[in-house]
Parts: sequence; structure tokens; C-alpha cells
Amino acid sequence: MSPSNTKTVDSVVIGAGPGGYVAAIRLAQLGHSVVCVEREAIGGVCLNWGCIPSKAMIAASSLVESIQHADVMGITAKDVSVDMGKMKDWKDGIVKRLTGGIGELFKRYGVTSLKGDAVFTGPDTVQVKSSDGTTTLKAKQILVATGASTVQLPGMTVDGKRFFSAKEALELTEPPEHFLVIGGGIVGCEIGTYMAKLGSKVTIVELGEGILAGNDPDCIKVVQRNMKKRKIDVLVKSKVKSVTGSGKNAEAVIETPKGEKKIPASAVLVAVGFSPNTKGLGLEKANVKLDERGHVLVDDQCRTSNKNVFAIGDVIGPPYLAHKASKEGMVAAEVMAGKDVTLDVKAMPGAIFTDPEIATVGLDEAAAKAAGHEVKVGSFPFAANGRALAGSHPDGFVKMVGDAQDDTLLGVQIVGYDASNLISEGALAIEMGATVSDVGLTVHPHPTLGETFMEAAHVVEGHAIHIFVPGAAQTAKKANPKSAPNSATAR
Repeated sequence: MSPSNTKTVDSVVIGAGPGGYVAAIRLAQLGHSVVCVEREAIGGVCLNWGCIPSKAMIAASSLVESIQHADVMGITAKDVSVDMGKMKDWKDGIVKRLTGGIGELFKRYGVTSLKGDAVFTGPDTVQVKSSDGTTTLKAKQILVATGASTVQLPGMTVDGKRFFSAKEALELTEPPEHFLVIGGGIVGCEIGTYMAKLGSKVTIVELGEGILAGNDPDCIKVVQRNMKKRKIDVLVKSKVKSVTGSGKNAEAVIETPKGEKKIPASAVLVAVGFSPNTKGLGLEKANVKLDERGHVLVDDQCRTSNKNVFAIGDVIGPPYLAHKASKEGMVAAEVMAGKDVTLDVKAMPGAIFTDPEIATVGLDEAAAKAAGHEVKVGSFPFAANGRALAGSHPDGFVKMVGDAQDDTLLGVQIVGYDASNLISEGALAIEMGATVSDVGLTVHPHPTLGETFMEAAHVVEGHAIHIFVPGAAQTAKKANPKSAPNSATAR
């Protein structure tokens, strides 16, 4: 595009993260001429600095730890060393491959990619400023997918030297000797655990009652137990008052329920939450309304108060999930193309890549009761699963929540190895309206971690096979007095 011009297209997408690029591609598939504007890099935070790079580094650190503890399997590896610089290069290669793939898809589908800062100048126009000049885009519909940014703390502005967001922390080429994490949410716990595996002394400071707020307390206990094994200090109901000095001489003062505590802090991760990227977009000129926290208000078609402007992803509010943004991007694109669809998700799954992982979908026990359900709950431990033991991953369980009246599956909570992959079965089951019995009657291959899902359903139903559940034998006798279990099985 020339240094200053005007271009008319069917659709403009502002933001090329996991919501924006998905929407842009889907719009192009549906015949729209599309310009996707991104101020930094295609793929957004998720592919470049968040989801993908963090999971790559988490996987690498987990491999290091597995090698260090492989002696229990009769495997001894001596002189294991870590080159974080090379590890980072490997991570960057993965990012480049994925973002490059999206760029290639843009070309093949005819999506025009424009790098620059976008600002609304009217209800249907966007001005994009870049190093090449200024371009005005006039469109029938515009989609806002600008995401969210890390909340900054007074006196602790992220600088990549002493204070880090996840983005800068994943660029480190050596583990800090003392790694202080401010915020016990998902990002803080994931990166804190990753650094501990690579040898950092990690302290997590959380202002609230506990870490990973909003998750099943039983799942959190398993994660906390493993943090303790890795000598990660977790300080709750606490606040970082100040950080002084730099490098090995840095020191943090922490206000705890037991008084002030001073600890070394050679690097500080600021992970206290996110705020929507709506400032400076000129949304008021497009007549787009926001809530009190700055999120864009939308309906069930992702349409804003301006019928021709749509919004998706983190910019419309929590949960801040890449897959949520992608789903919303698909819906918004189809609505923009004239299809009569709505965002209809019964249960949005979530995954936390701590060690072990936590993955959830639907209602937990407390939420189900609060919603008025009479519930039945059962959990099956990984320690009773052959595949988990064979892989040396005995920690955790699958918990299933069902409706006691009609047997409908209401929710699943998993803490354990590969929970992020296992949870998809729960999401599908809930979306399809499956019952707990449906899950229990479905044959799962052996030996797999997936069997824990089936076994949890059996626990809920009162006839677990591979763990003893008090009262199960008596229930079976009442149901069929002539045939009661007389032996224990294990496999």
C-alpha cells in the first residue's frame, strides 16, 4: 500500500492473534475481501510470547527433570547440562514455524496482512499508521480482536532487566538464582514451576487466599504438594512492598500475615492479571460501548453496540483463553458473512500447565450445587491406572460431577499428567448432553490414561472396579443379592 491512501474492503480484522487470524481466514473462505491489521507479529501473544513458547519451555524443563529422576527406572544419566540459550533458539524455531504457517495461509486465502497501529476514525473506517505511511480502511464490517496486556504494578514496571512479564521471562538465557513471582494465578504458577525445574529458587507471592483461584480445591492441593517437593515457597495473603537493588544484590520486602519478610530476588515476574487493549483504539468514534473495566460489550453473535463492529477474545473479557477467542472468531466471521449463527458453548474447557497439569470443563461440585443441582461426585486416582504408573506419573485424579436426578454429566476436573489432552473428552460429552452412564459404558483402550475418565464414571455410579469405594459392595448386593463381588482385581 502507498504511504497514504484509502482502501475499501468487505471486512477489517484488528489483531492477528488466535481470534483475529482465525476470523480473517474464515472470512476469506466465505468470500470476503479481508485486511488483517497487526501492530506486532502475526499470531499475537499466544503464538509469539504466550501459549506456544511457554509450553515449549515447560516441556523442555520437564524433560530435564525427568532425566534427573530417571534412576528410579534403572536409567542413570550423568552430567546433564542445560543450555538455555539453545533451548530458547529451539523455542523460537517452533514459533517461527507456526507464525510463518499462518502468514502462508493468509497468502493462499487472499487475506491482506497490514502491520501498524489501527484507530477508528468513524463507525466504518479505520486508520492504520505504519512505518510505510498511513492507510485508511473503509469496511462493511470491522472486527476488534486486540487482546489484553499484563497489568503493571506501581514502581515495578516491566523492563526486561529486573521486572519481567511472561514475554520477557521466556527470553531469559539462564535461570535466575532467585525468581520472585508476583501473582499466584495461571501464568505465575506455570512459569514459576518451569524456572524451579531449571534450578531457580522460586517464591510465589499471592495477595488472595490461595493460588489458582477459581479452580477445584482438591486439584490445587495436588499442585501445591508438588510445588513443595520442588522447594517452591508459596506466600498467600501477602504483598510485595518493594524490590531494591539489581541482579544478585536485589532484595524484595514482602508483607505477610506473620510480618515483613526479606528475600533475594534476582528476577521478578509480574503476573497479577490482564487488562483489555481498548485504550487508544478510538472506539468512541465507532459508537462502541465498554463495560466498567474497559472490555467491549457484545451480544451472543459477538456484535457490539455498533451493528457493523464485532469483538472477540480477551478484549471482551475473561476467561482469557486462546481457544475461546478462536471459537468466537469463527462465530463472528460467519455472522459477518451473513450466516445466522450464535455463540453456543455449553462448557468451555480450560487447561493449566503446572506440574501436574489441571484441566477443567463444566461445573465443579460447588458450582453445580450453587446452580441448584443435586449432585453425585466420584474421582479416580492416577495411582490406580497402569499407564500412569508405567510412565511414573502417579499424582492426581479425574473427578466427575453428575446430576443425581437425571445422570447428566455436569463437569469434569482433572489434575495429573496430560490432563490438558484428557479434558477434551469431557468437553465433547457435555456438549453432546451425555450422561455419566454414557461415559462409563464407553469402552476405553487399555492401557491408557483415558481409562481414568471411564473409571471416574464408574465411581460416580457406585461400581468402581480398580479402587475400593465404601458401600459399593452393599449397593451391589441390594441390586442383585445372588451375585456379589468376592475378589479384588488389579491390572
